Amino acid sequence: MKLKKILAAVTAAALALSLAACGGSASSVSSEPAPSVVSSSAEETAAPTESEPLRVAGLKGPTTMGLVNLLGLSTDSKADENGLKPSQDGSVLYNMYGAADELVPLLVKGDLDAACVPANLAATLYNKTQGAVQVACINTLGVLYVVEKGDTVQSMADLKGKTLVTTGKGTTPEYVLRYLLSQNGIDPDKDITIEYTAEATEALAKVQAGEVSIAMLPQPFVTAAMAQTEGLRVALDMNAEWQTVAGSPLVTGVLLVRKDAVEADPARFADFMEKYKLSTEQANTDPEGTAALCEAFGVVAKAALAQKALPQCNIVFETGDTMKTDLTAYYQILFDADPTAVGGALPGDDFYYAG
Repeated sequence: MKLKKILAAVTAAALALSLAACGGSASSVSSEPAPSVVSSSAEETAAPTESEPLRVAGLKGPTTMGLVNLLGLSTDSKADENGLKPSQDGSVLYNMYGAADELVPLLVKGDLDAACVPANLAATLYNKTQGAVQVACINTLGVLYVVEKGDTVQSMADLKGKTLVTTGKGTTPEYVLRYLLSQNGIDPDKDITIEYTAEATEALAKVQAGEVSIAMLPQPFVTAAMAQTEGLRVALDMNAEWQTVAGSPLVTGVLLVRKDAVEADPARFADFMEKYKLSTEQANTDPEGTAALCEAFGVVAKAALAQKALPQCNIVFETGDTMKTDLTAYYQILFDADPTAVGGALPGDDFYYAG
């Protein structure tokens, strides 16, 4: 009963907090280490054990772009009964999901070991599961941009008196927008008209129809929108604007891991993190190859779009003190705006994976 209540709570949180912006049998993908094989020789020497694959979920979009080089293209495309497929080197079993509420119950129940999720959802899950999860790294910084069909917006101050359309009412995009407007002397309730839509495509349609000329949208949708809309340009990078007023980066996505999965095999997880770091570096140095994998895994619809958008998606691999400093600052701002944005309380020190 308690687990059902937790599952219901965190699934609802995933629906509310996600940004309008991972072969074998079930037993083969357990997070417990394999049992030792004991030699039948007189010396009774124990043979080394082989770690079970880490079960990882990705969300379609920027938060998973840095992971695809780690996965590679496996020749074994068969999925197990949970839909998990092996990575090229067999060290990971993965699946991709379209929305956070699809993977959250699997992570909570223990059917997944780790997942790429929105940063504020990570804090919420920490609170809802009584600290059963940790954040292992920041994988994506700000992906929100203000675009304009025109040339009237050159700074945040220029938004005063304007109408802007965006998504994410009651979620991170709204908190980001309201914070940046307030920090730039603009009352978000009086000095600007903000229209919210359910999806980015609906917001773009309003711009294309001439109903409004300014929108705040996420990457890689911004790149696709600019290709579809003549005269549309990026007016403001909200990550840069956040950095200016907050003194720290705007965080979008993180890797969240179950503590029991780390504790079951610390060496396995450390190995995964090293590979993830190299994969992220490759995403930034080889956008063409990474974009091809993004299309292959369904992270982004088309490789050409992914390649063009990658430099604006701020794919990173932040760990340790840097991760903790940036997330602590980000969570404090969200908490001040609305405590429910981070699950009602700021995460404790045990939330941050130290390696």
